[in-house]
Amino acid sequence: MASLMEELMINLEEVNNEYKKLIDLSMKKTPIIISADLDALQRITEDEQEVVNKINHLDRKREINMKDIANVINKDVDSLKLADLIDMLKKRPAEQKRLAAVYDDLTDTIAQMKRVNEQNKLLIESSLEMVQFDLNVLKAYKTAPETANYNASAYSAGTYMGTNDGAFDAKQ
Repeated sequence: MASLMEELMINLEEVNNEYKKLIDLSMKKTPIIISADLDALQRITEDEQEVVNKINHLDRKREINMKDIANVINKDVDSLKLADLIDMLKKRPAEQKRLAAVYDDLTDTIAQMKRVNEQNKLLIESSLEMVQFDLNVLKAYKTAPETANYNASAYSAGTYMGTNDGAFDAKQ
């Protein structure tokens, strides 16, 4: 049981370190989103994907470890939580303290990750709104009203204001 707990704590520390790397990348992404540097955004996203893959691998290892611990203590793995394990380690204060510290640190890191992601999400939504606004302005410019010009036969010879065959067409 002791080696399983040690393995779990090491795994959680590694997960926490990977999440901290992800936070650093997400924080680097914020000014890139603001500056609309798509190449840099692509590179950051690729780096983030590598870290996420590592986190997923570590999470699978954690699930296996939790399953092994659940078998040893004869508990249902689906109902076994880290808080339960911390509580069970009362007779081992050093391990209990370490697991509690890892758990608290991981909880804080994930909360920070959520804040950074929410900030980036809002920035991306604002950028999309600006793009939509620009497209609407271009569309309105292209479909400006007809001028009131008439030819000698009193037929409308008006042209549309703002039309330009070389203009951007989003439908193409």
